Amino acid sequence: MINICIIATIVIYLVGMLLVGFVYSKSNEDSSDFYLGGRTMGPLVTAMSAEASDMSSWLLMGMPGLAYLTGIASPGWTAIGLAVGTWLNWLIVARRLRRYSANLDAITVPQFLSLRFHDQRNLLNALGAVIIIVFFIPYTASGFAACGKLFNSLFGVDYMAAMVLSAVVIVGYTIMGGFRAVSTTDLIQSVVMSMALIAVLVYGVNVAGGWDVVLDNARSLPGYLTMAASHNAADNTATSYSLLDIASTLAWGLGYFGMPHILLRFMAIEDEKKLVLSRRIASVWVVIAMTASIVIGMVGLGMTKAGALEFLSGSSSETLIVRVASLIAQHGVLAAILAGLILAGILAATMSTADSQMLAAASSVSQNILQEFGHMKLTEKQSLFAARLTIICISVVGVVLARDPNSSVFGIVSFAWAGFGGSFGAVVLCSLFWKRCNWQGALAGMLSGGLMVFVWKYIISPLGGVFGIYELLPAFLISLVVCVVVSLVTPAPSAEIEAEFDAAK
Repeated sequence: MINICIIATIVIYLVGMLLVGFVYSKSNEDSSDFYLGGRTMGPLVTAMSAEASDMSSWLLMGMPGLAYLTGIASPGWTAIGLAVGTWLNWLIVARRLRRYSANLDAITVPQFLSLRFHDQRNLLNALGAVIIIVFFIPYTASGFAACGKLFNSLFGVDYMAAMVLSAVVIVGYTIMGGFRAVSTTDLIQSVVMSMALIAVLVYGVNVAGGWDVVLDNARSLPGYLTMAASHNAADNTATSYSLLDIASTLAWGLGYFGMPHILLRFMAIEDEKKLVLSRRIASVWVVIAMTASIVIGMVGLGMTKAGALEFLSGSSSETLIVRVASLIAQHGVLAAILAGLILAGILAATMSTADSQMLAAASSVSQNILQEFGHMKLTEKQSLFAARLTIICISVVGVVLARDPNSSVFGIVSFAWAGFGGSFGAVVLCSLFWKRCNWQGALAGMLSGGLMVFVWKYIISPLGGVFGIYELLPAFLISLVVCVVVSLVTPAPSAEIEAEFDAAK
């Protein structure tokens, strides 16, 4: 009976998401509607869809799991970097990008860069689209992995089967409803995610014996409850958290300036004046959600100490909220329905990111590669078909990449996050705030930043020591330096480009 209630709740939730996609399927008259919602999004939907698509499965799986095993330092500094990055992105990028992209009639990030610099060869379009596809595929794979872990750990359902089912639902409402469906479902999903965090936190504290007991347990563990050290659960020791470690984790905030699926929200709002309200809503929600997520990790360890949960090692720590939901479900029908909503919250965190990523990747293929770079003459119907086919292909590749149930959600997300921040972050900032920047600099910056993510991750970082920092930081800095240097040694932008820049101020 308990499992039936949980499954029924999740099924109702998934069917609801598909219905949203069906409702909005009739409003997509052209590619602008499908990719950007016709620039008619309100401030609440803009804010919450941006943050829901940002807070992927790592919010309810990766971050609590990291806090559970290592203490508050690593997830804490990461959360601070993300909170500051969120606020700055809304403060300095959103308004300028909304105005500039509307002036140029750009509906994707690569297209904006191409039109901004008058790139006649559409090299920025092509490279930007390739970068989006390369890094969105593993990002999407991390979401599917989260879904697989959820159903496998709770019901014993085959990991691959769970991933395929989740992918079908996400693909279904995305290809039907486009941007409006994605944004509306993201708003709904942000509410469900919030409910899940609150329910798990309240129940967990109670089972662990109260907040004082949770704190006493955390204090007893070396390096667990300090921002200057990291706890090692394997041998119950503390490892110093250096200034370099702090800078490395804070660097997560730099990624926001290059996230295509978040930047699209800025471009889609109906009125740039409403971005102030959106910024306030988004910033407050992000801080509360990430704080709750970290505290849940601490509470989960308290539940383990109290004997309510077995110790979760390695990647199994990322199933903490799933285990708590399973315990809640043991208290009757209403509790089982609540557990179903909590699990739906994990699905929400996954789906709200995966749908936005697939939509951004689809626009890159159909709009940027096929039509603008490849000069293919597609009708609106053919363009939308190409976009929908791309979404299906990306989901298939994502499922294949995530076939290993032991893969870390947090690890996959961190690499993809670095890829976007390193490739686009510095270039987007230069394109919006530096008149002297030209297409050669932007192209070189995107290419060098994207390559540095791979070089640092797989060649330099294994050397350890000072080289063990998060790859986003060196990639962002290299991209910025290369963009500036190349722009200065190549011809200055034309008067027409400078006039367009001034008009967007």
